[in-house]
Amino acid sequence: MVGSYKPKTRGDANEATHSQSLETNVSVAQASVAEVMSDKGGELFGIGPQNAVSEAVAILAEKRIGALVVTDDDGKLVGILSERDIVRRLAETPGQTLPQKVDQLMSAKVETTTPDELLVSVLRRMTDGRFRHMPVLKDGQLLGMISIGDVVNHRLKTLEYEALKLKQLIVG
Repeated sequence: MVGSYKPKTRGDANEATHSQSLETNVSVAQASVAEVMSDKGGELFGIGPQNAVSEAVAILAEKRIGALVVTDDDGKLVGILSERDIVRRLAETPGQTLPQKVDQLMSAKVETTTPDELLVSVLRRMTDGRFRHMPVLKDGQLLGMISIGDVVNHRLKTLEYEALKLKQLIVG
């Protein structure tokens, strides 16, 4: 039969496949925070420690984000305020939470990352610490914030790109 399909077998000449190449497997393991930050952009939202929680809630709602960095007058990171922090306090002090100051609710012990940290490491720390947002610092300077959603979105884009490459290999 001329032109019929014959699948490759072990005896055929070795031709490299690309579906599970070293390049695709290693690229995922070596993806860094910097890659996610470049996809995401550098917009960072914050608030001061003496601002009212009601102001923080307004920013979170308007920007559709889950956490704010808390910075002092010099722009130095002093904490992080998440939706979870606010919800917990709402349960503890119903009807009295919104007028409270941000520094009364924020997490002062903040896990941070750097642009060159591997995403695998960041995800492990987020999972182990049970938090979803991590400020990104370089040489003490606040560059942005990475969330678990940002990492998942980056991974989905990578998978879509790999699927497209595979489709192009198959289709030609």
